[in-house]
Amino acid sequence: MLKISILTPTYNRVKLLPRLYDSIARNLEDNIQIEWLIMDDGSMDNTQEVVGKFKEYPNLRIKYYFQENSGKMKALNNLMKRVTGDLIVECDSDDFFEDNSFKIINEEYEKCKTDKELYAMCFLKFDQDGNNIGKEFKYEKTTMFDLYFKEGENGEKALVYFSDVRKQYEYKLERNEKFGTEARLHHKLDEKYKIKCINEPIMICEYQKDGYTKNIKKIFKENPFGYYEYFKEILEKDMSGVNFGKRLYVIKHYILFSYLTKKKLDIKNVKNIINKALIILLYIPGIAKSKKFWYFFYNVCKNSSIIVKCRKKLTM
Repeated sequence: MLKISILTPTYNRVKLLPRLYDSIARNLEDNIQIEWLIMDDGSMDNTQEVVGKFKEYPNLRIKYYFQENSGKMKALNNLMKRVTGDLIVECDSDDFFEDNSFKIINEEYEKCKTDKELYAMCFLKFDQDGNNIGKEFKYEKTTMFDLYFKEGENGEKALVYFSDVRKQYEYKLERNEKFGTEARLHHKLDEKYKIKCINEPIMICEYQKDGYTKNIKKIFKENPFGYYEYFKEILEKDMSGVNFGKRLYVIKHYILFSYLTKKKLDIKNVKNIINKALIILLYIPGIAKSKKFWYFFYNVCKNSSIIVKCRKKLTM
């Protein structure tokens, strides 16, 4: 019997958890065992009391854990140590499952469970109005890096990890920071494995006013060391096929977080010579913080015949 572990970090989201629970209970299948692991990240509401009232079933087991407020990534790292399922779904408390999700996951897993090239199945995520958050997949297999940097994806996806691979990795946090982008872990997995892309929705998302997505600037400011490392790691990758706008975005943020962390710009491992030149050219005191400059520079680049020629070389 297939066993799926659902990992939910939560902080003061007691009003949202019943909706997620209902979607899990509604999707139960006789031939699938569900393990729902909840990490309460120091909530000050009655999360524990509410979770304790959720009814369990023979094929649904719920386990509640508590940690002092340490952030989403540490909560997921701690839950990962307790996983016993074949597959892992990281599901935030403001997400919930689409009808027939577990059935779809099971059917797709049967098709690819012996494929040692994969670390996850990647499904679509919809908003509450039934709109795809992002685009449909172009390819059957890809990496998360290629998906977002070369194939034009800009929305969230729902990953279902193969636990034997996923449990070998954890989210990396810098210094005493509480948050780091999931992409650093994905890019590490990309070095050895790929994802299988499936154009089926399994999850619905409702962004909260106090959530990570709507507070990205605040998160950047509070976690600069992790983002410095993230953008540095991207520039050390093969960026052939990445368009000029994406490259500028990465370089801009690498310079910005170098400024915020007071860490030097390390370009010796930057693979592309034009990327190196752009970093050197654009690192002028104070320029990393100037929104007007970046807006002006990008628009000049888009319209300059010289830069257009450079852009063509960048994508070769």
